[in-house]
Amino acid sequence: MVFPERFSSLPEYAFPRLRALLDVHAPGGDVLHMTIGEPRHAFPDFVADVIAANTAGFGKYPPNEGTPELLDAISGWLLRRYDARVPSDQIMALNGTREGLYNAMMALCPETKAGGRPVVLVPNPCYQVYAVAALSVGAEPVFLPCTKATDFLPDFTSVDPSVLDRVTVAYICSPSNPQGAVADREYWRTLLALAEKHDFRVFADECYSEIWRNEPPVGALQMAAEMGMDPERVVVFHSLSKRSNLPGLRSGFVAGGPETIRLLRQLRAYGGAPLPVPLQKAATAVWLDEAHVDASRARYQAKYKIAARVFKDIDGCAAPEAGFFLWLPVDDGETAALKIWRETGVRVLPGAYLSRDVDGENPGAGYIRVAMVLNEEELQRGLEALRDCIYR
Repeated sequence: MVFPERFSSLPEYAFPRLRALLDVHAPGGDVLHMTIGEPRHAFPDFVADVIAANTAGFGKYPPNEGTPELLDAISGWLLRRYDARVPSDQIMALNGTREGLYNAMMALCPETKAGGRPVVLVPNPCYQVYAVAALSVGAEPVFLPCTKATDFLPDFTSVDPSVLDRVTVAYICSPSNPQGAVADREYWRTLLALAEKHDFRVFADECYSEIWRNEPPVGALQMAAEMGMDPERVVVFHSLSKRSNLPGLRSGFVAGGPETIRLLRQLRAYGGAPLPVPLQKAATAVWLDEAHVDASRARYQAKYKIAARVFKDIDGCAAPEAGFFLWLPVDDGETAALKIWRETGVRVLPGAYLSRDVDGENPGAGYIRVAMVLNEEELQRGLEALRDCIYR
């Protein structure tokens, strides 16, 4: 039996690796899970009522692209949030953004570019679907280190022009996972100008956009409109998982130019998994409501303050600009995660599990990722235990 080799270089997924590292050892205290980015804040009370009122919809095949009401709600949200006028026929509902981030590569990446194998630029560390999507279409993933020296965002200007000429897609996550870094206007201008010059698309993963400390992050659509860009140049992905504490609803969307969305809808008609109608009804109501988003954000902002107090005067441990992860420097992420587990019972994720080795360097090896998803009392207890174990 012959199997494809294109995924042979993939490391094991982060969480099975973590279980193998930690679960052969007893925890050193009450277990606190601070690994996975699964929000624990309450989602809107009305969600269950909307689903219950629309259960008859489970007896119908849902529309692949999303119900008209859902697409209109998303279009309205984009206008309110980013002052971006995106008609509903340039939006497609997703069964979670991971689906879209993967399938957009299938639909939009050409087989060759500039006479050679296409290149996909990937932040390092990153959400692992970016690299898998690139490999799935036979493209070459080029990993760009996101380090303190680059303000924890990929430096696209560092890529050789001959490589940029073969780039078909550049993935960017802002606010970033895991570091919480935010691309500002100048960063977007530089990236979008490169995309225009070298003719590639930007896939903007913005699922953490509504969790921020001081001011709302600038968005890719917002900047593309300000710069008068071709609407096919930028493809954006959003989700209710983080914004609205609904990871189990599996509701997100992709927005882009008319031809981009036409191709994505065409692919989805053959191989997609549309969201059931009752869940689309619930998602419609959630995109129309901001009160729960404001309340959840206020809790995260309080958590930033907890982290700032706990790690006061510890170099490199400041709370992030946005998102809900702490990206904490350590000598070695695996060693630190194991020590913290065995001595305190707190579970954190080694940064190397989110990163790739490139030329013998792994930009995540000297970090741990800590998800600030617990309630405030548990969060403070966990962070204090971690601090005392590693930094004192």
